[in-house]
Amino acid sequence: MKKFGSLLLATTILAGIALAPATSFAADGGNYDSNGVITFTPNTDITNPVDPVDPTNPVTPVDPTDPTGPKPGTAGPLSIDYASSLDFGTQKITSKDEVYKAKAQKYLDKDNNEKTGPNFVQVTDNRGTEAGWTLQMKQNSQFKTTDAEELTGAVITFKNGNVVTASDSAKPTGQATIVADPSGALKNVMAAKDGQGAGTYLLDWGTDAATAAESIELSVPGSTTKYAKKYSTTFTWVLTDTPGN
Repeated sequence: MKKFGSLLLATTILAGIALAPATSFAADGGNYDSNGVITFTPNTDITNPVDPVDPTNPVTPVDPTDPTGPKPGTAGPLSIDYASSLDFGTQKITSKDEVYKAKAQKYLDKDNNEKTGPNFVQVTDNRGTEAGWTLQMKQNSQFKTTDAEELTGAVITFKNGNVVTASDSAKPTGQATIVADPSGALKNVMAAKDGQGAGTYLLDWGTDAATAAESIELSVPGSTTKYAKKYSTTFTWVLTDTPGN
């Protein structure tokens, strides 16, 4: 019995050795770290206008006052890319107080289809600082004919202003209502505080074609003498690197 027990134990031990997994002795070559970098610089290129309803898409605006327009935007890195020109149509002479509406902005989309949307002004900040900026506007004179006859008392009001962007940076503040001053006083339009306004921003007047057609008004007193001529005015848009308050 003792010999049998010894044989059984030896067999069990040998079987255990035979079934033990093989141990890998691969050489340890250690670890090594590498890097990845990218550097951005301010962009001085002109930024093209984008869709006032969907700012992820480029567009070509139609200037209703100039068949050769629109003019190109200013160069970056802090730039005014576009501002709508306003067409209040052809109206009958009347002795009543009247309010005329500017036509909505027409533009060609990326597929060259004509669309209609809000009139807008567009600003881009490609400085890479989020240091803020301020956009203002002035009406350079009262509406006049080529013979210098004024549309006395006429006032333009921009309504339903709202800021539109595809940027992740904090939005600047846009003025909901702007009353232009024909004597040339600057009016605030949009302002980005420090930490805001990196990327492209539009101030739309209206949210679509329907509201756009109701968002910019020209009020003309009935008492004003109106000649059977074309009247026109101009606007200057002023962008500075002064951050908003």
